[in-house]
Amino acid sequence: MASLKELRDERIRKLNELKSLGVNPYPAEAKRTHTIADITSKFDELEGQTVTVVGRLTGTRKFGKLAFLVLRDMSGQVQLFLKSDTVESLDAATSRLGMEQLNLLDPGDFVEATGPVIRTKTGEVSVDVRELRLLTKSLRPMPTDQEGFTSKEERFRRRYVDMNVNRDVRERFVRRSKFWQATRKFLDDHGFYEINIPVLEHTTGGADANPFVTHMDALDQDFYLRISHELPLKRLLGAGFEKVYDLGPRFRNENYSDEHLPEHVAMEWYWAYADWQDGMKFMEEMYTYVLQETFGTLQFSVRGFEVDMSKQWEVWDYATVIKDHYGIDVYNTNIEEVSAKLKEHKLEVEKTDSVPRGIDKLWKNIRKDVVGPVWLINTPKFVSPLAKSSVDNPHTTQRFQPIILGSELGNGFSELNDPIDQYDRFVEQQNMRDGGDDEAMMLDIDFVEMLEYGMPPACGWGHSERVFWMFEGVTAREGVPFPQLRHEIDETTKALYPDAKL
Repeated sequence: MASLKELRDERIRKLNELKSLGVNPYPAEAKRTHTIADITSKFDELEGQTVTVVGRLTGTRKFGKLAFLVLRDMSGQVQLFLKSDTVESLDAATSRLGMEQLNLLDPGDFVEATGPVIRTKTGEVSVDVRELRLLTKSLRPMPTDQEGFTSKEERFRRRYVDMNVNRDVRERFVRRSKFWQATRKFLDDHGFYEINIPVLEHTTGGADANPFVTHMDALDQDFYLRISHELPLKRLLGAGFEKVYDLGPRFRNENYSDEHLPEHVAMEWYWAYADWQDGMKFMEEMYTYVLQETFGTLQFSVRGFEVDMSKQWEVWDYATVIKDHYGIDVYNTNIEEVSAKLKEHKLEVEKTDSVPRGIDKLWKNIRKDVVGPVWLINTPKFVSPLAKSSVDNPHTTQRFQPIILGSELGNGFSELNDPIDQYDRFVEQQNMRDGGDDEAMMLDIDFVEMLEYGMPPACGWGHSERVFWMFEGVTAREGVPFPQLRHEIDETTKALYPDAKL
């Protein structure tokens, strides 16, 4: 079997021959009258009409004066039928190739084909090509479906190849796009404004996470990449906006897992004069709309779970769930009792664990088996530093979290707008941070100042693309087009580009 270098050398030979003929192998112009799906789905309407299609060649066969090429665009594939007596000859100035130059084409090349739509004697819908233009000469062969492209490392490093060979992967990112399109439409239709907020922050907050740090030369100061959209969006409520959201990347300097990536896309909205009860009802509607628009169904079979998102949501009380499973009163416990329960259930105990961290680990041990949809409510205040306290129980907060498919797929609050209470909670978090907890929140005094000017009562919500990953049934790295990997260059590439000193 020929090596990559040998195959590439042969294609470069063809490239040079095309150039010697005066053909531009990479012209700027391309024309298309129809997608390939148009031709295959509307054959009766288009039969006999001249069309121009574009795409990548996936197969080439030549038999004397006849040739059969397979052309694929994003919508599908179609056969190109060429006869030597009807195909126009070489016109180098327009990058048009004749039958004599077909041997200079390879699978992977991009072409433009013009001709009438026909059905061949074997019954296959085809384009009877009269003009064939080269649009891009490829220098590396694309793996075929038959050869497979299954190494996860290889697939992640060359995702553009993965999406060509494994078209279901490409369709996944079409659905991912629809997921966020539907999210935007739902919010826009309900009167929210999308306001883009900074990624670089002096003080980062809104979540328990370790931030990335960078340096801005213009100000000669360090900045953090945002871990959440929360605090700037709530500043907008203080500025007079009543319904705002932002959708974009956030960064958490943590390890990879099947449900988490250091960089991922997330959305948060904030709604003035609404509370957590309004937010739960609103999010049930949003989940229904977005999932239906993305997947065309509300019934999912994922990772051994069978979940029906059209059914009535259950509501669970946080303290009751912990008491029922572990016998712990979350409002009257200590780190020794919590650590003992962690060990009993074979959960990791770390030196930096506190009661809030330990209780959260115990909860997550329960969460992993919950099918849902379930709303988890009445979260203790010590694990919810930005939520408003409950009127009925000052130890709990007006927080609501959706538990579905064994995961927490969002987070909502009646937002805290008492500046003194917020300051006290920030100080508590800062003390945890000073004690070695790098994920505890920083004290954001500017945010406290904003609250002193006044922020209306509001409900806030946030979720990441983990919602999409879970319903798609894939891991985090499979759920993004280009996951971060340790930088490596293979030996073949180094040999092909010696001048680059890779």
